[in-house]
Amino acid sequence: MALPWLHTMWLSLFTWDGVTPGSWAGLANYRQVLRDPALRSSILHALGFIGFYSLLPIALGLLLAAVIGGRGGRRYPISRTVLFLPQVVPLVAVGVTWKWMYSTDGIVNQALRAVGLDSLTRAWLGDFTWAYVAVGLVGTWVMLGLCLIVFQAGIQKIDTSLYEAARIDGAGPVREFFAVTLPGLRAEIGVALTITVIAALASFDVVYVTTGGGPGDSTMVPGVLIYRLAFTNGEVGAACALAVVLSALIALVVLAISRITREKP
Repeated sequence: MALPWLHTMWLSLFTWDGVTPGSWAGLANYRQVLRDPALRSSILHALGFIGFYSLLPIALGLLLAAVIGGRGGRRYPISRTVLFLPQVVPLVAVGVTWKWMYSTDGIVNQALRAVGLDSLTRAWLGDFTWAYVAVGLVGTWVMLGLCLIVFQAGIQKIDTSLYEAARIDGAGPVREFFAVTLPGLRAEIGVALTITVIAALASFDVVYVTTGGGPGDSTMVPGVLIYRLAFTNGEVGAACALAVVLSALIALVVLAISRITREKP
């Protein structure tokens, strides 16, 4: 893993089209990454996806883990299995499926027409306003099952005597959740947050298949832009520089998450 990353750093110091001999560029490619609005906006889009890929799935996963899983984690096993299915389906297949669902005659617009909301129908993935949200919600759907399973596993290790003590003190389900379940899932929340944030920042498959970064650059993320720079535009050096910046950003975010969610001895 380290050697390809170091080689990527080396290539980022050259202007190279991937075929002919390259020329030394120094830090010029990094300056391009920091100054080019398109490159900067792709990083901002990836950061914005943290809300869809991470925060929403974690919040919904905590809620569903408490409702579906319960303390024993054995209620509604079929629902748990269905929600986890996106984790075992290739993301390319997920992207193709949702691209059809979001199309003009897809199931999303059909559902809106069925309830009389024809005015809300649109080509979701071709809309400059809604394409980003539409792709983000796919990420929410994909990551929700993973968060649910992680939290259910965490709930099972919480000492049941804590729940009994909370009930004796008169705690209802909501207070029990915030006083016992949530603190007991600190480590699991850290794991889920790390995995989902990495998925958000390194997103590629779903975006590439559904919108390709469009319309315009409204859904462009670093993963798709790296691919386009390297294999379409022949700017391998710039692609490598963006890849290095992205990997450094992911490392910093993951380090921050690990420090925040670390359990105190």
